[in-house]
Amino acid sequence: MPGPLLDTLRGTRGSTVPLWLMRQAGRYLPEYRELRAEKGGFLDLVYDSEAACEVTLQPIRRFGFDGAILFSDILIVPYAMGQDLRFLAGEGPQLSPPLEDTALDTLTGDRTRLDAIYDTVRQVRAALDDRTTLLGFAGSPWTVATYMIAGEGSRDQHAARAMAYRDAERLGEIIDAIARLTVEYLIGQIDAGAEGVQLFDSWAGSLAPDQFERWVVAPNAWIVEQLRATRPGVPIIGFPKGAGEKLPLYARETGVDALGLDETIDPHWAAANLPRELPVQGNLDPLLILAGGDAMVERTREILSAFADRPHVFNLGHGIDRRTPIAHVERLVATVRDWQG
Repeated sequence: MPGPLLDTLRGTRGSTVPLWLMRQAGRYLPEYRELRAEKGGFLDLVYDSEAACEVTLQPIRRFGFDGAILFSDILIVPYAMGQDLRFLAGEGPQLSPPLEDTALDTLTGDRTRLDAIYDTVRQVRAALDDRTTLLGFAGSPWTVATYMIAGEGSRDQHAARAMAYRDAERLGEIIDAIARLTVEYLIGQIDAGAEGVQLFDSWAGSLAPDQFERWVVAPNAWIVEQLRATRPGVPIIGFPKGAGEKLPLYARETGVDALGLDETIDPHWAAANLPRELPVQGNLDPLLILAGGDAMVERTREILSAFADRPHVFNLGHGIDRRTPIAHVERLVATVRDWQG
């Protein structure tokens, strides 16, 4: 029998609101920090499937979330496409060579770099009970492209945005290549046991409306179409962070099964402007759970109330901050579990 999260993503509003948190497996947990110190670097941990399985399960054991999100990273796709990937302490991820000055066809792909991720999914699925939904994920093509082109993260995605205007054909080739591998990668996760998948478009908000339609909406719509044709029935969550008033367009044109909302979205506006039958996910400010207190509880209840008439997965507006106290997470979970809508 499917759990409450999977039911909700499929469009059924149950008697309780399911809950999981983006980046719930990670640095705010002492058990994660202990394992990370033992295993070494971040990429070493991701590619140790047994350890990555353990990290994925840690927040489920501690908090009883309704969903487990695969412990991995969106940059596994460019790594499999042939870029070198390193995570440097205090500097973030580094991809080389950057595609700003390197041709895509000079990269030599290595699909075996996906195999350990599939093995992690298999191990997690075997360890979970039937009520806990396992979510796989990938970065959406635009967001992944911004890293591939610049070789690192940036505040305004200048290199990729400039390429979009200067050489749209070249950017299109990069986006298309990412989209093709993303479909393959998500199918692999689904076949290994993922029951739903999320497309993270963390930098969708950096684009002008016409560019948003071309580089965010169109590629994600193609991915959704391919997944639906090959793996029907598997819910797809779209998360275009920063999309703002473009969210109804994204929901309508991509065809995602559920829509993730960041913390800048007024939940009452979303409830009024998004398709009534569309499940939504979100959208507590991660800094509010960091702060905790009555303000966190009040805002949590306001979000729950705003979405009381539609399928709703409670989550944050983005990833949980590594400094978040465990007690604040426990209070958030209790607030969601106790809510009577």
